[in-house]
Amino acid sequence: MVKIVRARNALVKNSFFPEEREMNCTFCGKKVEVEGGIGRRDLCVHCGRDLRCCKQCKFYDSRAYNECREVMAERIIDKERANACEYFAPRGSTQTNAHRVANARTALEALFKK
Repeated sequence: MVKIVRARNALVKNSFFPEEREMNCTFCGKKVEVEGGIGRRDLCVHCGRDLRCCKQCKFYDSRAYNECREVMAERIIDKERANACEYFAPRGSTQTNAHRVANARTALEALFKK
């Protein structure tokens, strides 16, 4: 496994799936190790393609409306270029929506704890 190359300076924090440690590049099929979240300007070290794009996302579906299963996501025309979609989750991610709900519930309970 190889670590992500931070090819450019600006990074966008991946708030939904911050603890993912690796993903498979959709374009070359090789494993890429992730440090923290995947930024908008991160590239695959093997093929040099953008990692934070629609085709690398868990919600990408060519048969769905706007080619995305996340109904709240904004329309993005070029699915192979980097974007700043708030709903991005690496394809092959093991975390589920139920896990996010459980984390949110725990945080709320801690907030209102007496």
